[in-house]
Amino acid sequence: MKILNEVKPLELEKWDSSLEHVIKDMNGCPLNVHALMANHPALLSAWWNFRNYSVTGGELGQRKGEIVILRTAHHLQAWYEWGAHVERGLASGLTMKEIDDIQKPVTHTEFNESDQALLQCVDELYIDKQISPDTLQCLDSYFSAQQIMDIMAIQGMYIILGTMIKTWGLELEAHILAKLPDTVTQEDFLNPLRS
Repeated sequence: MKILNEVKPLELEKWDSSLEHVIKDMNGCPLNVHALMANHPALLSAWWNFRNYSVTGGELGQRKGEIVILRTAHHLQAWYEWGAHVERGLASGLTMKEIDDIQKPVTHTEFNESDQALLQCVDELYIDKQISPDTLQCLDSYFSAQQIMDIMAIQGMYIILGTMIKTWGLELEAHILAKLPDTVTQEDFLNPLRS
């Protein structure tokens, strides 16, 4: 009987043939998180379209999607997701100052009202498991119903990933780590009072 806490990323040559579309989408180089999920081929296959939709930000667009992902990684203290999405966040138009602000209370950020409402929404979804009427009313000023659903869906998808990553101690890929600014470290992310 296999002990679940021994689940590791699966070597590519051991992937089930039903996952060829995942390998193709990742140009033959799936990430560690995909290799971890490859231990459950039916789950990875079913999840893949949702992943592809969420990672682009859906109706929110890339920048706001990255705010949701990074805030969720912050709440989960999921270094793998944080490290992987700092680079994506920068590519989406976020500044390093904004990425740093994602780790602060909403009232201590320099984000505009729309982005502050987005951060508040992610906080409430994580803490209260729902959006408060006041926050929903604020969101209605900036986001469509579809975009608000996407906030919930993207946050939920990254909670799924974050819990898997943290449960099995997944390591951030060296090539992603090498691209991070020198100021972005696992130690500072997990111990923000150090920085």
